[in-house]
Amino acid sequence: MAKDNKGTGPMADHTHPAHGHVPGTMDIREQQKTFAAFIRMVSWGAVIIVAVLIFLALANV
Repeated sequence: MAKDNKGTGPMADHTHPAHGHVPGTMDIREQQKTFAAFIRMVSWGAVIIVAVLIFLALANV
């Protein structure tokens, strides 16, 4: 224990918890699929907005 924190323990305890989780071993496939779908949706949304703006600019002539 460090002397500068008056016996309250370390500021950041980097030991592994009792449940045995090891950082970097979590299955993140579902998060990756969700993020890919979000990026695809945002990309299509941007394309549609640009297309609508172009149409409005051309129709206003």
